[in-house]
Amino acid sequence: MQLSIVIPVYNERNNIPLLVSKINSILNDKIKYEIIIVDDSSTDGSTQTLKKLEKKVKKLKVIFRKNKERDLSKSCRDGFELSKYNYIVVMDGDLQHDPIYIPKMIKILNKNNSDFVVGVRDLRNKRIKSLSFFRQFLSLSIIKIFEFFFEKKTIDPMSGFFLFKKKIYLNNKKKLFLKGFKILADLIYLNKKFKINDLKIKFNYRKKGKSKLNLRIAFIIVRFLFVRFLNNLFFK
Repeated sequence: MQLSIVIPVYNERNNIPLLVSKINSILNDKIKYEIIIVDDSSTDGSTQTLKKLEKKVKKLKVIFRKNKERDLSKSCRDGFELSKYNYIVVMDGDLQHDPIYIPKMIKILNKNNSDFVVGVRDLRNKRIKSLSFFRQFLSLSIIKIFEFFFEKKTIDPMSGFFLFKKKIYLNNKKKLFLKGFKILADLIYLNKKFKINDLKIKFNYRKKGKSKLNLRIAFIIVRFLFVRFLNNLFFK
């Protein structure tokens, strides 16, 4: 497998070098891969850190987005467009997604010929200490809304950590909502026939910085949900 790892970031200057180092140590020469970091107009000095890191790490590419409105989905889109391999991993840059799960995702995808393998949090059955109570409650509430409107495809459509076939993006990019902070849901609800497998992960504590999920982002996600539901209802 040849793999492009797309990491959208905003103000993760202290986490990025650690994450890149960990990815390289885990994957090493086991597979052919590239790392694409998409910086969404960070204000914490990430630009300087990333420029230095890009010169030092051969497998790293960096995209600097200069936009008034930050948007994780569009950052992922820019990473997908730059990627050169046929399989893509999306993960956060805050070290809460552990790269140790990437080989396991690859194994599951190959074994089952999956379209997606999703790193899922067990939000329903236990309190996740690395998430604030508000964030866990908000995520679970949105997931329940998804399940009300759509067929259940994964236990965590709010996950930001997943492996998928790049051709899915290429074949459907004109249909994407591409606004908000949860690109996985945008992709998986495009087609009922996608084969999706879940992999339960341990969601790590954030090392530095703070979470980006808030009520404004939650409203964007809910807006996407209704747009996708209406499109599926009337245009398919």
